[in-house]
Amino acid sequence: MLLLQSPPPDRHTLWEDLQAILVGTTLVALSIQFLRASELFTGQIAGLSLVLSYPSGLPFGAIFFLLNLPFYLLAIKQLGWRFTIKSFLSVALMSTIAETLPLVLTINHLHPALGATLSGMLAGVGLLMLFRHGATLGGVGIVALWAQDTKGIKAGHVQLGFDLCVFLLALFLFDWERVLWSLLGAVVLNILITVNHRRDRYIARS
Repeated sequence: MLLLQSPPPDRHTLWEDLQAILVGTTLVALSIQFLRASELFTGQIAGLSLVLSYPSGLPFGAIFFLLNLPFYLLAIKQLGWRFTIKSFLSVALMSTIAETLPLVLTINHLHPALGATLSGMLAGVGLLMLFRHGATLGGVGIVALWAQDTKGIKAGHVQLGFDLCVFLLALFLFDWERVLWSLLGAVVLNILITVNHRRDRYIARS
């Protein structure tokens, strides 16, 4: 999941931030339900968590939360406490919602093409809400920002490299059709983020 630029200055009220985090994480958690119903996955830490959860039977939410923990130390140093707290809250909320949604929502049948497209769209909109309120769900995004600011390596290249590793790992665990449908969802997600995450067009005002 992409985070290609440092978060904008915080010009939202606490209430605006909280509602955006709640709605954004809910949309991303719902996208995970579509992926699960189609037995697909995505990129970044969320994708790796799904890839690991399928064969192991471990809860996606627990894996996602734990895999993100090491990135918070870097986030504090690189992006500050405000961004780190918002991101920690977002990850905790998304993990919790993703694990409780199946208790109230059951999808009996979903074609992989529709599941991939809907999941990409929902996750894209949810992540845009989080980005515009100075938060993220992707631990890899934090590393990408660090690499870009300190090593001169483009953040997009770091994230693309991680996604390639996730999909290569998936090729050893799942059939190629499942991997291709999953790739479709990741493409939809990244197109939405690339087109709409433009700080030169969006300026948060209090």
